[in-house]
Amino acid sequence: MAGVSPSAKPFTPAQGQYLAFIHLYTRLHRRPPAETDMQEYFRVSPPSVHQMIVTLERNGCIRRQPGVPRSIEILVPPESLPILEWLGIKTSKSL
Repeated sequence: MAGVSPSAKPFTPAQGQYLAFIHLYTRLHRRPPAETDMQEYFRVSPPSVHQMIVTLERNGCIRRQPGVPRSIEILVPPESLPILEWLGIKTSKSL
């Protein structure tokens, strides 16, 4: 695959959604999201968001500057990110 390092670990669907959110939020707001932004979007607890961020960093998908808020930098090529799923929107037969 072009642009993807052979040593890069693939991410899970949930991790992909967080990466897609971080990417889109950063493009829209011209700064990375805070953990509280992710907590509100994904409707999860603060520890859940923090654990996901730590996991993404450990897996080499993002980089952060210690002690600097909103310092998340995505290290995954944008073209390898999934489309962000909009939560709460039903697209099934219920329409």
